[in-house]
Amino acid sequence: MRSVICHSAKDLRIENSELPDLQAHQLRVNVAYGGICGSDLHYYQHGGFGTVRIKEPIALGHEVSGTVDACGFQASGFQKGQRIAISPSRPCGHCRFCQAGQHNHCLSMRFYGSAMPFPHIQGAFSEQLIIESYQAHPIADHLTLSEAALAEPLSVGLHAIQRAGTVLGKQVLVTGCGPIGSLLIAGLRRAGAARIVAADIADLPLKCAKEMGADETINLRTQAQALDKYKVDKGQFDTVFEASGSEAALRVGLDVLMPRGVLVAIGMGGEINLPMNQIVAKELDLRGTFRFHAEFATAVRFLNEGLVNGKPVITGIMPVERAIEAFDLAADKTQSLKVQIAFAQGVA
Repeated sequence: MRSVICHSAKDLRIENSELPDLQAHQLRVNVAYGGICGSDLHYYQHGGFGTVRIKEPIALGHEVSGTVDACGFQASGFQKGQRIAISPSRPCGHCRFCQAGQHNHCLSMRFYGSAMPFPHIQGAFSEQLIIESYQAHPIADHLTLSEAALAEPLSVGLHAIQRAGTVLGKQVLVTGCGPIGSLLIAGLRRAGAARIVAADIADLPLKCAKEMGADETINLRTQAQALDKYKVDKGQFDTVFEASGSEAALRVGLDVLMPRGVLVAIGMGGEINLPMNQIVAKELDLRGTFRFHAEFATAVRFLNEGLVNGKPVITGIMPVERAIEAFDLAADKTQSLKVQIAFAQGVA
């Protein structure tokens, strides 16, 4: 089978790989679509992010959907041909964090396409996968497999909302309106945010943010002072979600938060300087958010029931033989949000 393998920065190859044997509790899946994530781009463009570097060839990808091709004899509840979204989260279930319900912090996590541990955890950008049956989430007949592959980035947004606490009736700012930021906005609408302002430095993501439910959009490249009105009287927002990884965006987020507001940092941008006097004086909460686990089932349910429409996020689909071209397109933020790779022809 063909897999999309990254060897180092700018060295992405389509190579043949071997599929492991199917075990009793597992499913063999024909992968349909795989979405290119920001972390995939970091591996492709820079060979990693922060201190995480590629040390051996690694199959990329963790946003995937597919159809069941075969079931292990103890994998009940599934049948050949069944259409599924596939969770990339594979915690051990036994460590102290799993036992505490914090599966995203599992000490032995096998999250697809991660170079954090060594040997690396191979990703899901392959024509076939062997998955644990608990990773498979059936999708509704009306939902395309392309849309089903959005369950993973939607899950990231839903977990960020969980980290913020209640947003019901709150004034919310989202900075960075790529796929995760835009899907987060859809989640905020489901969670009852009263007003959502979306900020970015490009028009395309802001257009998507508006379609996903933002009340106001601001292009900070052309409207550099547009957030100033939200800085008055110690700030106007209850909650800020920073999804760009930009130090400037995080700093302005702190400026517009009202006292005792919450800033949830989603984007990974490396080391930054923090205005500690401001954080202390305004009694601000700065919270991280990392991946997800239980939220994946909720994301699939939202997509299945039409409570979130992810179609505006998808801006391009290319066949696996054009995977390198797909990565280059995904890196061009002026014309792309979510670019997906199609691993099978004729899938819907």
